Amino acid sequence: MSKITAAITGVGAYLPEYKLTNQILETMVDTNDEWITTRTGIKERRILKEDGKGTSYLAIKAAQDLIDKKGIDPKDIELVIVATATPDMKAASTAAFTATNIGATNAFSFDLEAACSSFLFGMSVAARYIESGKYKNVLLIGADKNSSMINYKDRATCIIFGDGAGAVLFEPNHEGLGLQDELLRSNGEGREFLHAQYGGSSYPSTPEAIAEGKHFVFQEGKTVFKNAVFNMADVTERILERNNLTNDDISWLAAHQANKRIIEATANRVSLDPAKVMMNIHKYGNTTSATLPLLLHDYESQLKKDDKIIFAAFGGGFTWGSIYLKWAYNS
Repeated sequence: MSKITAAITGVGAYLPEYKLTNQILETMVDTNDEWITTRTGIKERRILKEDGKGTSYLAIKAAQDLIDKKGIDPKDIELVIVATATPDMKAASTAAFTATNIGATNAFSFDLEAACSSFLFGMSVAARYIESGKYKNVLLIGADKNSSMINYKDRATCIIFGDGAGAVLFEPNHEGLGLQDELLRSNGEGREFLHAQYGGSSYPSTPEAIAEGKHFVFQEGKTVFKNAVFNMADVTERILERNNLTNDDISWLAAHQANKRIIEATANRVSLDPAKVMMNIHKYGNTTSATLPLLLHDYESQLKKDDKIIFAAFGGGFTWGSIYLKWAYNS
């Protein structure tokens, strides 16, 4: 029997209707469209505004989109992973709620959290279950309601983040397609530079902390930017080298959509043609765990069987990595 590899065989997505444009932000904080666009590449981001709807709502919608497109029976899904930095609530699993609501009643499920690298790390986990030979249908969802932890008076963070979700289905492949290699890393010394300090077990929420806005995201921009540029580019270059790939071999770079300058720096490190760089940050901003599957969704019609895709991400913690995957189907 040929070796089992884990291939992506379907993609779904969901984005809230409300668009928070740079022009709207100009009325909320001291900023302007030119400043935001020049420094980040972002023009607008989607925001889930309805009360009581959290990350699971986004995840369910993205999963349903995939299920409908592929025409699969949710009962055939054996595992649901929700990669997220903004779970619905503590203690209760967002993935379990998501799986039940999409009808995946035969699946087990769990959340996976590695900040903006959550989906990338989830790809590795999903692949291991498929490669074991015991599982044939693994649903990986990247979803975040970032607006739930953003202070819209803080121009350093409110211009960056948006809400959204993307989903992919992993299935066994016997043609050598799917996930080929990975290089994943983390360094906990970076925690102080990007976090939402209050609301976890170290610093439970208090009325005083909430009044002071300490439950919102804090980012020390220069340090995060510097580490993201170096580490994303470094792992991208290393994964190409150890797989004997040149920039001509690569079909696409799917990089985490945090900042256009970081994406371009990663592409420049390996001298990649800009036409091969997936980009949608201008439409959605940084959707954290959802950026990579949203790229696949937006570019799905352009992807061809055997396309060589390099994924790269960097997130709080710090967490980062790169994955090499061969695309498994023509749209």
